[in-house]
Amino acid sequence: MIDGGREKMSEDKELWMTRAAACELLALSLRYPTDELARILASGEWADAAREIAAALGAELSEDAVAELPAGDEGEVSSARAEEVLRELRPEATHLFIGAPNPSCSPYEGIWRAEADGVQPLMFVNPCSMEVERYCHACGLGSPDGTNEPLDHVATEFELLEILALRAAGAVEQAEGEGWAVPDAELPGGSASAAYDQFVADHLSTWAPDFAERLFTEARIPFYRSVAGLLSTFLAAKS
Repeated sequence: MIDGGREKMSEDKELWMTRAAACELLALSLRYPTDELARILASGEWADAAREIAAALGAELSEDAVAELPAGDEGEVSSARAEEVLRELRPEATHLFIGAPNPSCSPYEGIWRAEADGVQPLMFVNPCSMEVERYCHACGLGSPDGTNEPLDHVATEFELLEILALRAAGAVEQAEGEGWAVPDAELPGGSASAAYDQFVADHLSTWAPDFAERLFTEARIPFYRSVAGLLSTFLAAKS
């Protein structure tokens, strides 16, 4: 009986750590592209991680989602190769998430929820964005340093879920920075796992499936179609 309980605890921790890894990779992938993202994409690490995460979640990631990505180079990725990948990613991220005058695939929950309700979407001051902001603050997460970005950005939502998943896993060795100051009992729902599940149910699951579908449709390069595939796989594993 004791061994069975320990095994269950171990399985639970492994699942939460897998969810944290998925959220970390999705957050990195959905932010404006960085050198770090370019390096792991060029090396083939991104595709490997996506496959491993999907398998660990008990879901299937379509091989079509990653087949066109770089297979990776032998040894360390050169600066020139990483820069080449970054030059491809950034214009596409601008097209998808920033746009002029409008993005092809807005990364903000409040915009999607407003459009679904048939009302004029407003940055920052729409009820959904303010609700997400309150939730993030209740979990100890604020705006990224040096920015005034709305907290309902899809990458920020995944950063929040990553922190909550790590806390649910008891990964105290990672307890640094934002998201760790609020005691578990004061989190929404009274625990990290409850706060995670509540946020997925009340926020992520209400708009991210449509976001993933549009991202796949609007993406002009393989990487963002792959991100859409990983996001859809993650959401299916949570349903």
